[in-house]
Amino acid sequence: MDFPQSRNQSPSQLPTSSSKYHHPYFTSAEVEYLSEKQRGKFSATQDEKTRQTACGFLEAMGARIGFPRRTTATAQNLYHRFHLFFSRKDFQNYWARIFDVALGALYVSTKMHDTLKKPRELLAVSYAVRFPELAAKSKHPGGEVDLDTMDSQIIEADRQRLLAVERLILETICFNFTSRMPFPYVIKIGRALKVTKQLTKLAWRLAVDSHRTLLPIQYPPHTIALGSIYVACLLSSFEQLELPNQEGFQTSQKIVSLLGKRGNWEKKYHSQVEDLEDIAHTIIDILIQGAQSPSASTSPSTPSSPTPHPSRNMHIPPVASQLPTPFNADQLIRLKITMRETEHPPRVRHPLGSVDPSALYGKDGTLQVGRNNDGTVRFLFGPPGIAGP
Repeated sequence: MDFPQSRNQSPSQLPTSSSKYHHPYFTSAEVEYLSEKQRGKFSATQDEKTRQTACGFLEAMGARIGFPRRTTATAQNLYHRFHLFFSRKDFQNYWARIFDVALGALYVSTKMHDTLKKPRELLAVSYAVRFPELAAKSKHPGGEVDLDTMDSQIIEADRQRLLAVERLILETICFNFTSRMPFPYVIKIGRALKVTKQLTKLAWRLAVDSHRTLLPIQYPPHTIALGSIYVACLLSSFEQLELPNQEGFQTSQKIVSLLGKRGNWEKKYHSQVEDLEDIAHTIIDILIQGAQSPSASTSPSTPSSPTPHPSRNMHIPPVASQLPTPFNADQLIRLKITMRETEHPPRVRHPLGSVDPSALYGKDGTLQVGRNNDGTVRFLFGPPGIAGP
């Protein structure tokens, strides 16, 4: 696998210093622009397939090691962010691109959440996930591959690639280790809206699924949480018998009616109805994929302990899950059609900072990362005009 090389410039042409800014969130237009730019000859469908394979691999890794949900979710976010800045053509081998970048993202995430594992430990588990036949031969009690039985040169080469990806990922986040998750907000907002425990649990699982998409790098966690609650109520009320109201709780129909139109809740929760509709469509899309392709299932079977089932016929074992509603793909598509009939026009989202970040993605490579010979580089925690955390 080849990584981006330094630009061909003479010493007199090299900049003495430059600044790179961390952008916590991107607009939909920015994500589309960057994704298309880095996708190269890959189609959007191939790009999505690669993304889901990487996310499934990270789910399996997190389940085997026992990482908390925040570690796995952050690793998925880092993987998504990485490929906004690095082209697919920078990585020659298809599988190496997925696993090396995903494993590097997981390694950085373990540092961010104080769940650190050594590179060799991660590699041992990754071999077991990728190559079940090796794990079957291993006598390790945890099902890991015994690295002492493998070629030491191969292991060292994989370790070096993991560390190389780690450096690139650290540059993409400008060494900003701040990571906020939507899961606590699901609980808090659910209580404020008087959502039942059953709906809150479903919303939690949908928030987990949201990290298989690009939503967390487009919206703050409290908006993701509110959107997950909105989707949970949609799924529980569309073409379903209206259940009797539980004392002290709001019905899903009432919550859909509240969040589906403008109101005081937008100011209270610092979110807008157009954003919830965008989140809803994206999450429902991934549920449709799961319904149409059970092997590419989405949310784990339980919020706290997803359990992968290895298969000798697959490189990546599917995460054990079921669609968290009784809906099939046709019903979910009908729900999307119904939503389109009443949804609001997309709102205009302005990039963060005083300067349009799109200008930083130009041919001059101002925001490029992973490049050598940039002189002194300052990594700042926020875009121009925005104070760091």
